[in-house]
Amino acid sequence: MSIIQILKIVAVVVTLLTGIYSLVQPKKIKGFTGLEASSPRATTEIRAVMGGTFIGLGIGALLFPIREVYLTLAIAYAAICVIRGISMVVDRSMVRSNLISLVTEVILVIILVL
Repeated sequence: MSIIQILKIVAVVVTLLTGIYSLVQPKKIKGFTGLEASSPRATTEIRAVMGGTFIGLGIGALLFPIREVYLTLAIAYAAICVIRGISMVVDRSMVRSNLISLVTEVILVIILVL
């Protein structure tokens, strides 16, 4: 197994762990995302959208570990990254957690397209 393949698996595991954490600990992701599970509706939204999306993408990449699936995951991270970057400027949200997320997303995209 090459280092690139190992890094892709790490990227998939990061995706899955992000989804699982969002699913099982929606009230604790505030420090990680700034999102607050302040109502049952908000909690459900965090579990469904953040948890469900990242879990689904991660499982897909585990079940079908082929280039096209990794590229699909890369496209998802690239879209998140671009929107985050634009939003950081428009919303004036140049905070450390956003910068860390942006850099992490760029790294994941690079790994997944290799």
